[in-house]
Amino acid sequence: MMNLNALKIDPEFQGKIPPLNFEEEQQLEQNILHEGRLLNPIIIWNGFILDGHTRYRILRKHPFIAYQIQEIELDNRYAALSWICQNQLGRRNLDPERKKFLMGKLYESEKLARGGSKERAHDENGRFTSMVQNDPLRAKQLSTCERIAAQNGVGAATVKRAEKYAKGVDAAEDAVPGAREEILTGRIKATDAEITALAKTPKAEIPAALAELRKPKQERQPRKAETASSKQTLSEISKSIQGHQRQLIAEEKTSLKASIDNRYQERAIANGSLMMCEVQGAKEDFIRRWNTIFKEYRDVFEDSHCRKTIHDLIEDTIQYLLTVKEKTL
Repeated sequence: MMNLNALKIDPEFQGKIPPLNFEEEQQLEQNILHEGRLLNPIIIWNGFILDGHTRYRILRKHPFIAYQIQEIELDNRYAALSWICQNQLGRRNLDPERKKFLMGKLYESEKLARGGSKERAHDENGRFTSMVQNDPLRAKQLSTCERIAAQNGVGAATVKRAEKYAKGVDAAEDAVPGAREEILTGRIKATDAEITALAKTPKAEIPAALAELRKPKQERQPRKAETASSKQTLSEISKSIQGHQRQLIAEEKTSLKASIDNRYQERAIANGSLMMCEVQGAKEDFIRRWNTIFKEYRDVFEDSHCRKTIHDLIEDTIQYLLTVKEKTL
């Protein structure tokens, strides 16, 4: 049996695993002491712990506890990161933010594990196969992105956005240690776009950006104003559209006068048929706009705040329609 002192902890590996809170770790320790042994082995690769960091810490406190160590074979460090993310994504109690982060890191790690190739496919067990474009028999196999998406019940675009989100989380952690858990546990409440933007923010500016995101939304500073060059461009566009400092020709003046006169003409009296067309159009416009948002921005269903907002809007709409139905029909 491998000696516990020979095991190593890699901060990057450990950072992909949700830490237990104090009460959870205390309960785990009591369970292990009651059993007198570890029920699950510690998983390692090249001596580094991939799964079982908390159990390892408890064993160091109670060396008489019986334990098992399982070593697995992986090609490289990125494959190890991929294994950790895949293992964690298999758990059912993940928060949406952490699931998104792990999906992004899984996608990033699998690409790096094979040298950045985007065409390498996998078999049904997740093993890499030959290049798709050179093997017609495997042409229908899923790409890495599509496979990760299918495994997690999301679209491929969501996986790609998750990778950008994960890069933003990593940038935050690199600049401010501890920021990763603040983001993934929801203590920092920010949109995906705000977190993703951190990946392109200079490291020296990230602490201030995070400090701003820690504030309640109503207390945050507005976004930076437009630069002088962008203002100039917008001004020029505005002038072009509006015909800035240009005299109207006779034809344009006549058209403008007719338009103004028409505004004061007596309107036709609305009847029930016309109003029903208006009501039907409003209903169809409502459905169309919601469907567009849900189709193009599926991430709203993965964000707990967005889901609650959608739920509240639906409830408000239902109550309004029921009130109309009860009072008027």
